[in-house]
Amino acid sequence: MAPASSLVNKLKVQLKLSISRLRMVQQKDSAKAKQQRREMAQLIEAGKVQSARIRVENIIRSDITTELHEMLELYCELLLARSQLLDPPSSPYSTPAAHTAVPLDPALEEAVRSIIYAASRTDIKELHTARNLLIEKFGKEIAVASMEGEGVAERVLNKLKLETPKAELVDAYLTEIARFYGVPYGETAAEEEDDDDEPSGGIAEEADAQPELEPMLEAESSADKAAKKEDEREELVKATPPKQFGPQSPLRITPPSPSVDNIAPKLRLPGNVAAKAKTAEVKKAPVKKDDGPGGKIPDVDELAKRFAQLKR
Repeated sequence: MAPASSLVNKLKVQLKLSISRLRMVQQKDSAKAKQQRREMAQLIEAGKVQSARIRVENIIRSDITTELHEMLELYCELLLARSQLLDPPSSPYSTPAAHTAVPLDPALEEAVRSIIYAASRTDIKELHTARNLLIEKFGKEIAVASMEGEGVAERVLNKLKLETPKAELVDAYLTEIARFYGVPYGETAAEEEDDDDEPSGGIAEEADAQPELEPMLEAESSADKAAKKEDEREELVKATPPKQFGPQSPLRITPPSPSVDNIAPKLRLPGNVAAKAKTAEVKKAPVKKDDGPGGKIPDVDELAKRFAQLKR
């Protein structure tokens, strides 16, 4: 038989492996449960409520198993944290070859008994090995008592009971799944059916009164159209055409600035305006005087002609 120290070391290794395996199984079960819940929502939406009520029991069983795995994981961590209690100091008078069952510490009793009771009811191989090491460590008497439920946690016993889920639990699961995925179920579905089947009183009254109002509305609309046509005719008769057509705007001319190319600009105005401008120039023209001894000053036009000849 293996010494106590090596047995405890093997137990620690198996507890660590069991913890990692339990976590992986929980993740896998959670992903599978999500897919199953989606399928339940599709069944409810399709109106297959009875089929959904039967299949939802698998989801309930899967959730219970996941909770059991979480509790076993906690018990394995507890044993690792209190591993010093698994290998108490031996008496100086005991021989190392002699190996007897170690008394179970009260701080480890619930965890050890729960693992021995529940491990054989799971599919975790690492947990089965840890269970065998615990039986070897604490003896067959504790194992037999634990298998009968003595000292096992009440939560573990409840999770491992083989019983059909209650109707209230099934309804609660279906209601929660329908609410999460936005599918009508139960009272919600009944309310929607009542809203669809029974129209409100105002709508029914309007539907009944509509055939009676249609001829009255048609008569009123024809009378209004005739009155509008008469008003348009009277307005056309009273209207007078405008005296002048087209846009009218005053004449605005900005004289160009003086330059070499345009020395003496001339402004051409329309008929009446040009005549008035000529008479004003005649009145304002100064009286000619003698040019004096210097002779006549050349006109601006003559100077321009000379400049043009010089350029040639």
